[in-house]
Amino acid sequence: MGIVSARHRPTPPRIRTLQWILLALVGIISYGALVLPSLLNPASISLQVGDVSPSDFQAPNDVEYISEVRTEEARLSAENAVAPVYALPDPSIARGRIERLRAALQYITLIRNDEISTPEQKASDIALLSEIALKSQTIEQILALTPARWDAIQQESLSVLEQVMRRTIREQDLDSVRRSIPSLVSLALNEDQAAIVVELVSAFVAPNSMYSADLTEAAKTSAREAVEPIIQEYKAGEIIVLRGQIITPAQLEALQQLGLIEQSSPWQDYAGAGALVLTLMALTNLYFSRRRLIFLLDARSLVVIALIFIFFVVGARLVILDRTVLPYAFPLPAVGLLIVTLFGIEAGIVFSILISLLTPYAMPNALDLMPYYLISSMVGVLVLGSARRVWTFFRAGMATSIAGIVVLLAFRFPFTPMDGIAMLQLSGAAVFSGLASSSIALLLQYFLAQTLGLTTALQLIEISRPDFPLLQFFLRNAPGTYQHSLQVANLAEQAAELIGADALLTRVGALFHDVGKAMNPMFFIENQPQGRVNTHEDLEPAESAAAIITHVPDGVVLARKHRLPRRIDDFILEHHGTMVTRYQYNQALEAAGGDTSKVYIEQFRYPGPRPRSRETALLMLADGTEARARAERPQDEETIRKIVLSTIEAAQKQGQLDDTQLTLKDLHIITDSFVTILKGTHHPRIAYPKETPAIEGANTVPRKT
Repeated sequence: MGIVSARHRPTPPRIRTLQWILLALVGIISYGALVLPSLLNPASISLQVGDVSPSDFQAPNDVEYISEVRTEEARLSAENAVAPVYALPDPSIARGRIERLRAALQYITLIRNDEISTPEQKASDIALLSEIALKSQTIEQILALTPARWDAIQQESLSVLEQVMRRTIREQDLDSVRRSIPSLVSLALNEDQAAIVVELVSAFVAPNSMYSADLTEAAKTSAREAVEPIIQEYKAGEIIVLRGQIITPAQLEALQQLGLIEQSSPWQDYAGAGALVLTLMALTNLYFSRRRLIFLLDARSLVVIALIFIFFVVGARLVILDRTVLPYAFPLPAVGLLIVTLFGIEAGIVFSILISLLTPYAMPNALDLMPYYLISSMVGVLVLGSARRVWTFFRAGMATSIAGIVVLLAFRFPFTPMDGIAMLQLSGAAVFSGLASSSIALLLQYFLAQTLGLTTALQLIEISRPDFPLLQFFLRNAPGTYQHSLQVANLAEQAAELIGADALLTRVGALFHDVGKAMNPMFFIENQPQGRVNTHEDLEPAESAAAIITHVPDGVVLARKHRLPRRIDDFILEHHGTMVTRYQYNQALEAAGGDTSKVYIEQFRYPGPRPRSRETALLMLADGTEARARAERPQDEETIRKIVLSTIEAAQKQGQLDDTQLTLKDLHIITDSFVTILKGTHHPRIAYPKETPAIEGANTVPRKT
């Protein structure tokens, strides 16, 4: 039969080489991230900011130096004291808002003057205004106004809006500006008419003075540059820090200037870091050699995962090293959450484990930081799941935060003496880590999906909405094909659920598989009105076949134009595989007197490739089954089952399933699923009697008994 199991599917040599290169590259960079701080500063200090001073430190001699720490603190203070700077009011904004109000008023005037429409229709048309959402009561009042009163309201609305927009309006001032509008309305209008003016004008008030990041930054830069370097002085014998005090950045700077801190060179850490990196590399290779996941065969996916891993490992080691609270706030769980959305939950779990073991290595609090990263990441990954809703990201972030706090309660608080403030700081860091991780994962998955053509559940749900532009184009241009695609999507999705394939991807791919037919809809029978001459009757068989086959490349063009995920391209290209347009081919054979040597079969063959996944194979089978069932209109289950089995058998005989991962068990499940759904679609219906004059004239008054 030629159906290959994923476990035994060979890895292309090119991909295998790339896997080894990326594994080695990630290992080398990770090792560098672990040891680079020590290499750059081999005399690593034994005390850091936030440590408790083990003894009193006094200045051994007089010293005077420019304090970079205190200077930077003063500069930051001056910089933060600068108020936001706003640009001058933009007159073009005011003119634009007035023009938009004028257009809305003209639109309402046209509807008011429409003598054909009913009051209800007029109210409905006014409610459709995109610029303003008028209350139903206001709409009724507008429609009831006399022309003279309506003209007065229009003039007053434009006048009031002009007065308002002449002011300096900032985003934070919008509410107060709108509250001031009633005081500007002419007293010549009664209370109800004034309320109409207020409602119309309020909708078009907008900020005309925008926050200027450049001007604000320039002001901050000026304030920062105005701060003179601060000179720090110590006299011989002066106390720098007392025993038991928490060392501040300024005190640490003084200790370094006076040479009072002992230093060491931990070369033993280098060997330990190397052993850890090599062990994790071996573990990664061993695991993925046993688990042949789909993303392992895609070069782009491998590079993306490698870059994500490197970015977070290097970023974490540069940011959290020698810090007390920051390691618990660093959004390391974002790695697992992001990989889950792009490549599945199993990949997310594996890489969460790897990065959680690697990042806290050789840190003073590694024994509580490692379970903190590991458990919070795993909980976030499992709660996020398939990531089909934006809400699930927030839920995963909260779960990550709660898990982090629980780990702190178990591994940090009982063994490290700290006061209530320190506990609150660490708990707050855990909450920040969870929410930041989910936010980063949500934003990056969208960015990567858009720029690299990767596929996420959120993206699939977004493009499958009925109001998505390409689906709207599809529905308007080829309604028959659109309905066919909906039926195929239902068939394929249900079967995908039952065999454990990606049901969401299958459904969305099925929705778009025939979108190319919308470019030339009249070439396809389902879009041709009844009684109209078939477009293909005037074409040669080869030309007719070419017109039909063209819907495949046309579909890819539309998919690229509307920035669909590249994975959807596979459904468009593979749903016919390399099969032949049988009807046109048979016509060509008849014209050639049955001589196959006179007919070039490749003119009638789809470009392919053949289906290369279970999802695209399901689409091929569902597409063929639905088309045949629509044409033959089966009336009982036995006939439906024959159609399904015949479609699957034809695909197998032509080798269309050779590159998929479908098993015989899968095909049996698919058959039963298709039959069940088609039974509901093609069940017989009652023939309703036609209306007769007798019914129209029948007595509707009940008889007295």
